[in-house]
Amino acid sequence: MTRYYTRACNFYYGKNSQNLINSKKTLPLNGNKFISFDEVEIITRKSKKKIKVNSIKYLPTSIKKKIFKDIKIITSKKKNFSNFNFNKIPLIMGVLNLTPDSFSDGGKFNSLGKGINHAKKLLKEGVDIIDIGGESTRPGSQTVNSIQEWNRIKKILKKLKYFNTSLDTRKADIMQKGINLGVNLINDVSGLSFDKNSIKILKKYKTPFVLQHSRGTPDIMQKNPKYKNVVLDIYDYFEDKIKFLRKNGILHNKIILDPGIGFGKNLKHNVMLLQNISIFHSLGLPIMLGISRKRFIGDIAEENDDKKRVGGTLSSSIFSLMQGVQLIRVHDVNEIIQGVKVFKRLLD
Repeated sequence: MTRYYTRACNFYYGKNSQNLINSKKTLPLNGNKFISFDEVEIITRKSKKKIKVNSIKYLPTSIKKKIFKDIKIITSKKKNFSNFNFNKIPLIMGVLNLTPDSFSDGGKFNSLGKGINHAKKLLKEGVDIIDIGGESTRPGSQTVNSIQEWNRIKKILKKLKYFNTSLDTRKADIMQKGINLGVNLINDVSGLSFDKNSIKILKKYKTPFVLQHSRGTPDIMQKNPKYKNVVLDIYDYFEDKIKFLRKNGILHNKIILDPGIGFGKNLKHNVMLLQNISIFHSLGLPIMLGISRKRFIGDIAEENDDKKRVGGTLSSSIFSLMQGVQLIRVHDVNEIIQGVKVFKRLLD
């Protein structure tokens, strides 16, 4: 039996989007009038075809029913949580790594004073949430034990307990300790597969979390990753994982999806995911992307110094915004927020 997927496309923005929605020429993405669409791409494992929304009614009944069901999900307004307003897109997550070996900023903020100063800087620049990590998960990195990870982050979590914080960890005991110190969101790059107790903790505390796709552990994930179709394979992974989590007592409105750019993907995979990122809206959950300074930008721009990839990060962030991505994780908060402000102003 042929499986059909629906990707919203041909987007409109700003006042133009609002006017088109009001005249019933486009549909709002996630109930947000800032961005709307009038086409969908109908995708199978063997083909894909773009069609105007107002032409869906002419499709065969079996296909039409599936596409209309997806469109209902795609246009539904997202429930806010973790102090997030998902009508404000994109929300910006600022990176604060308290590690000696993290990608791009390892060793830069791994003391309490430096970490606090950087957190203050991110807050002043207008970040929506700060993502705090005590274990590197860059390609080739090794696992650290819970004691070491907790010792790196506990003091700064206490200092930031009254601010909107995310905890970047794969370990259930670290999650629990962080939640008890006021953490608003858990960001687990393993998709809750590293520690079997993670789901129990998230269910117990009803804490929202990022469900990321990753193939393999950080030490081996970049060794010749392969997919039949990276976009559809990850879509199917999310769909199955969401069903599993729901059966295990996790609430639907506690999940954010992250396809895991650079986590078990090569350049071609990463580009395909970004180009087709709007397909994940039909799963009915907010989307997050971690694209900041990553290798795919360096590969495209021929820039080996990750700190010189701000331009590529900005262009990727704007492109993600144009596909309706709700949350973007970045190192260079000021530059990305500035770029988004200018982009939105030019749409008026």
